[in-house]
Amino acid sequence: MRKSPGRLSAIVIVALFWSAQPALAGAGNAQAGAKVFKKCKTCHVVTSGKHRVGPSLEGVFGRTAGTSQGYKFSNAMKAYGKSGVVWDAAALDIYLEKPRKVVKGTKMAFAGLKKAEDRADVIAYLRQFSP
Repeated sequence: MRKSPGRLSAIVIVALFWSAQPALAGAGNAQAGAKVFKKCKTCHVVTSGKHRVGPSLEGVFGRTAGTSQGYKFSNAMKAYGKSGVVWDAAALDIYLEKPRKVVKGTKMAFAGLKKAEDRADVIAYLRQFSP
């Protein structure tokens, strides 16, 4: 019995979709993420209450976007948070790919992390600093 090409195509599409979702699947490597985070250290720290050009990313998971005690966010990032965005792996993955495209008017000058694996790794790294 021959399988229909339509069914095989659907299986391939589903497999490709799931393999392209490392950040959402929790497949990130925190140790590799520490290396990727070096790109972020110019502006961010993972120390509580300490800010640089960008806010501290300690406790970022579960935090409403555009909020961190003692940091002055752009109006664009505040509005992003007021729209209901709470930082989790999915929201961080979307944002970290192209920050200025996702939040037009953000102060963050970083172009983004193109590789899904890099995003998944840095997300796994940041997860360690959230309760």
